[in-house]
Amino acid sequence: MTNPILSRPITKRPDKVKLQGRILFLTEDPALIKSQLAGEDLPWDTANPTNNPKLRDDISTDEITPAHICFFFDETLGEFPYTGLKCGNETPIGRKDVKNGGFVACVSGKRRGKGSSREQSPYAELCAGIQIVIAENIERIYKQNCQNLGVLTSTDFSLIDRIRKGEEMPLSIFTEGEDEITRQVIEHGGLFPFNVARLQGKTNVPPITTKKRPMTVAEKIFAKHMLNGPDSVGVEAVKPGDTGFARTDLRFSHEYVTPMAAIFYEHFLGKGTPVNDAKSILFFRDHLTFLDEVLSEEKRKMGLLDIAGQLKLKQEDFGKSQGIKLHGELKDRKGSEGICHSIIAESYALPGQLNVGSDSHTPHVGAVGCVAFGIGTTDVFNSWITKDVRVKVPESVKVIVRGKRKPNVTAKDYILAILALDYVKSGKALAKVMEYAGEAIEALDVDERATMTNMAAEIGGFTGIVAPDKKVVDFLFERRGMPRADAEKLIVGLTSNPDAEYAHVIELNADDITPMVATPGDPGNGMYIRDISERVPVEIAYGGTCTAGKNADMDMYATVLKDALAHGKHVAEGVLFYIQFGSQETREYCIKQGYLDVFKEAGAKIIEPSCGACINAGPGVSTRKEQIVISAQNRNFPGRSGPGQMYLASPLTVAASAVAGYVTEFDGKW
Repeated sequence: MTNPILSRPITKRPDKVKLQGRILFLTEDPALIKSQLAGEDLPWDTANPTNNPKLRDDISTDEITPAHICFFFDETLGEFPYTGLKCGNETPIGRKDVKNGGFVACVSGKRRGKGSSREQSPYAELCAGIQIVIAENIERIYKQNCQNLGVLTSTDFSLIDRIRKGEEMPLSIFTEGEDEITRQVIEHGGLFPFNVARLQGKTNVPPITTKKRPMTVAEKIFAKHMLNGPDSVGVEAVKPGDTGFARTDLRFSHEYVTPMAAIFYEHFLGKGTPVNDAKSILFFRDHLTFLDEVLSEEKRKMGLLDIAGQLKLKQEDFGKSQGIKLHGELKDRKGSEGICHSIIAESYALPGQLNVGSDSHTPHVGAVGCVAFGIGTTDVFNSWITKDVRVKVPESVKVIVRGKRKPNVTAKDYILAILALDYVKSGKALAKVMEYAGEAIEALDVDERATMTNMAAEIGGFTGIVAPDKKVVDFLFERRGMPRADAEKLIVGLTSNPDAEYAHVIELNADDITPMVATPGDPGNGMYIRDISERVPVEIAYGGTCTAGKNADMDMYATVLKDALAHGKHVAEGVLFYIQFGSQETREYCIKQGYLDVFKEAGAKIIEPSCGACINAGPGVSTRKEQIVISAQNRNFPGRSGPGQMYLASPLTVAASAVAGYVTEFDGKW
C-alpha cells in the first residue's frame, strides 16, 4: 500500500444535485442541433414523447470524440465533444460549440456510447460542462467510464423537466438500482476517490455469499478471481449481479490511453510511486504507427501530428520509469511489433485467466478460454494501484451455431448475422457475456473464434468467450511451444455446467448463412450479399486489424488471390487492396507460407502491423464521402475510417471484391 493513498483526505459529493444550465438534445435533424448551439432551447414534451423530434440512436464514441481528437489527453478535449456526430449528411457541431453553449446535460436515444472504450469521450463531455447524460440505454464501458469520472447517467427522461426548472434532486436518483459498489463510486464522485476510501478501510465492499450453483464457463472464471476479503482471492460461486473486485492476471494499455492514465497516476500518487506488480502489465505502441501517411493537411496545421507523437513519448517514459514491458515500434522498418490483441492472444493469454485492457476489443482473447474485457482510462490507472478491477458479474447469452458452414462462409459472416438480430440491435445483449457454442463454433480454429469473441464489442457485450477445448490445446502447443500435457491441465473444468442459467439463448444454423456484408454506418446493418440489388463498385479493399490480421485471415486472402491468379486475374484496375498483418508472428507465418509473393503478384499492397485504417490512422482510409470501401475490420461507424462509405465483410469477401472491383462473395467463378 502506498503512503500517498493512505494519507489522502477523501470527501463524498453532496447528497443533493442541482444542475444550472441548458440541455442539449442530439436529434437526427441537424437544423435542430444548430438552433440549440445558436442559443435556442428546444421544447421537449416529457409527458408525450411521440410529439418530440427523433433523437439520434447508436451514437458511438467515435462520434463523440473522433480518433484524431483522442491525440489530446488533457482538458483541451473539452473543446471537441460531438464533433464527429453525424445527423443526416451533416456534422453540425464544431469545436468549442458545446463548451460555449452553457450545456450541463445531453440527451440522446438508444445505445449511447457504443464502440470504442475511449474514456476521452466522457472526459471531453465533462470538460465541456456536461454533468449528466440521459439516454434510452447506455453501453457498459461508456457508462462505467462516466461513473469513474463523476459524470451522472440516467435513462429517466422525466429528469429533463427537473433540470430545466433548476430543481434540487437527491443523488439517490442516480444510484437507485445500482449495485452497492457502483452506488459508492457515484457517491464519492468517481472511482479513484472511492478506491482511496476502500484502501483506507472507509467503505463497505459487501462479500460475495453465493452458494455453490451450476455456472457458465465465464462465471467459473469470475468466481476464481473475485476478492474474498482484503487478502484472499476466489469464492465458492458467483451469480449474475454479484459485485466486487476481481484480481487480474494481465493488464495492458496502448498509446491512446497510457499517457492519460500515466498523468492521472502521477498527479494523484506522485512520479516516484511504483505500480503494483509491473511484470503483469504490458504497454503497446500499435495504434498510430502509420498516422503520418494519412493525416490531412488541415489536421497537421492543428498540430495533431506533434501531439500524437507526445503520446508515444509519454508511454515510453512512463514504461521505462516503472519497468513495464513495451511492445513498440520496429527498429529496422516502419511498423509495430503487433496489435495488442494479436500479441496477447499469441504470447500471453491462457485459459482460465482474467485479463483487462484499454480497448473494447480486449475480448479477442476469449478465444483461448479466458475472461477478457475492455476498461477505460480511470480503471486502467486504478488497476496499476490495486491490481484489481471493479466487476458486476454479468448475465450470459449463449449463442449456439449448429450445422456445417459453407466453404465461403467464415466466422465474420456468423458475427455479422448475429449483429443483425433484433435482440442485439435493440440493446438487449448490452453488458452480457456472449458465450459461443455449437458444432459450427467447435469446428473453428482459435484465430476464427477470436473474430467472434473480438466482435462481442460490437454487440455491446461485456465479453465473448468460447469454452477451451482440444483446438486451444493445439494452439498453445503449436503456436507457443507449450507442452501438450501442460495445456491440457489448463482447460480442465473450463466448460459450462449443463444446467447453467442464461439470460437468453440464440440459435443459428450455419447451413442457412451465406456470405454477408454490413452496409455503411453500423456493424449491425448486416445483409446477405446475394440480396444486394445493384452492383456496388469498390475503390478500396482493406484486410487487416486485430479482427482480420491473424494467420487464418492471411490464409483466406491467399486462397482467393491464388485462385484469381490461376484464372489470370489480379486486383481490379482502380482498386487499392491493402493487406496488413496483425503481428510480426503473422508476418513470419506469411513468409514461410510464400504468401508475400502471392499478395504482390496479385497487386495487393502489404503493410506492417498496426491498427491503422481501422482508427483512421493508416493506409486504407477513405478520403471522400462518395468513396466505397470494403473492409474486414470490425466497425464502420460514421467517420471511423474516413468520410467514405464502408462495407464490412469477411477476408474471403474482401479479397474477392478487390479482384472483381465490386462487392461480391468468393465462389471461384471469375
